[in-house]
Amino acid sequence: MAVARTRSVAVIGVTGRTVEVEADVGSGLAGIHLIGLPDTALSEARDRVRSAMVNSSYPWPDARIIVSLFPASLPKRGSQFDLAIAVAILSAAGVIPAERIVEPFFLGELGLDGRIRPVRGVLPSILGAAKHGHGDVTVVVPSGNSAEAALVPSVKVVPVSHLRQLVEWLRKGEEAPEPRAEEFAEPPRSAADPTLDLADVVGQPVARRALEVCAAGGHNLWMLGPPGTGKTMLAERLPTLLPDLELDHALEVTAIHSVAGALPANAPMVSRPPFVAPHHTATTAAIVGGGSSVVRPGAVSLAHRGVLFLDEAPEFPRHVLDSLRQPLESGRVTVSRSAGSVTFPARFVLVLAANPCPCAQAEDKGETCTCTPTIRRRYLGRLSGPLLDRIDMKVTVVRSSRRELLADRQFVESSKTVAERVLAARERAAKRLTGTPWRTNAEIPASLLHSDYRPSEDAMKPMTSCLDSGTLTARGLDRVVRVAWTLADLADKDTPGQDETNAALSFWLGINS
Repeated sequence: MAVARTRSVAVIGVTGRTVEVEADVGSGLAGIHLIGLPDTALSEARDRVRSAMVNSSYPWPDARIIVSLFPASLPKRGSQFDLAIAVAILSAAGVIPAERIVEPFFLGELGLDGRIRPVRGVLPSILGAAKHGHGDVTVVVPSGNSAEAALVPSVKVVPVSHLRQLVEWLRKGEEAPEPRAEEFAEPPRSAADPTLDLADVVGQPVARRALEVCAAGGHNLWMLGPPGTGKTMLAERLPTLLPDLELDHALEVTAIHSVAGALPANAPMVSRPPFVAPHHTATTAAIVGGGSSVVRPGAVSLAHRGVLFLDEAPEFPRHVLDSLRQPLESGRVTVSRSAGSVTFPARFVLVLAANPCPCAQAEDKGETCTCTPTIRRRYLGRLSGPLLDRIDMKVTVVRSSRRELLADRQFVESSKTVAERVLAARERAAKRLTGTPWRTNAEIPASLLHSDYRPSEDAMKPMTSCLDSGTLTARGLDRVVRVAWTLADLADKDTPGQDETNAALSFWLGINS
């Protein structure tokens, strides 16, 4: 009996950190001691590991067992360390050769009968193992996580379903068993909902155009109008206009959903931009992320590289709405707790929908609104000025007459047609941004927006006059310039002209209805 050492991975936010698991089986009072800042779920690994070993026909050492998780200052949470602890104890007891467990990483939760159960966060764990490992990296994962683990091509994945199967493989010293073809097959690429199509929204040509611009440049949108005008329909069809995620973005989004435990079993790769629509009763922690012990990503992170839709936005508490200001500006959100801070990526397209007042009656159609000006002002005042200043485009939608609906039917286009224009515009922007970390116009920082990507002076005149009069803020100017570049990309122009800047300014001011 001696000391055995192996490796596992701790997930902090969406980042995997290598953890060395050491087991010492020696003389002393029989018992197992777990050290290294474990949480409650990890402390309970003592009982799970013991039962799994005994029920797998391996003797439990009648000795003093000390299991150390290094680095000791790093908080360890969850049950994914069970497998690493078990193989370390078995190796220290002489059941498994010590040299066989030094290099591989072990992830998995043990059942009392020895079964190895799936865990959350396998993808970020393997990405962290690949980053910090040396040479060829081998990771042992539960069979239920094998499809997710296969998304990292540079890592050798060994799927196992039972502790006895793993121990026998380690004892024999053979090569890793070949996985079944279906385990490592190319994950299916999820497509947009085929039942949703932009052609379904009739009578709102300005809003459809705004949706196209948002999809092409990654801009934020606010829609104001009475019920029944198509605000929710428009928002739900925005993902159908967005192109598939690039591989690095898909892995990033999949890692977030893996940590949140939201990955579907049949399609582990999130290849389409996500669409997240929280209820207006959601708390701040549900929106930006949180938790007392284990910090989980919130709606802004689950919508990363996709769309976050807040229907009936004024019904959300004001402090919840204002919590969106940081991720809208920086593209990430930091959740601070007493145990430390965790940063999640959160670059999304924000779509807000709101009624003009609580009673939501359309005065232009002869209906009687019962709300006083004070009630209206208080209702829409929940959307603070600093939040609306971060909205690139504002559109007022109105109820259409039967004649307007019939006339607009000949101009509506399908999502497929509009998505082709969006893809062409994004490719133009990506070509212009070659050599930079940005992919869309909405991501260009303000420092470069007015130096490398500043429109001509003639094109800037409408914006500078509004800036001088106080109608436009400095942040709003940046937003307008970004939208103007997107309009130029959609028009296949090299630079924005005065037509594009005028249209972008109208969208920002909300006077294009």
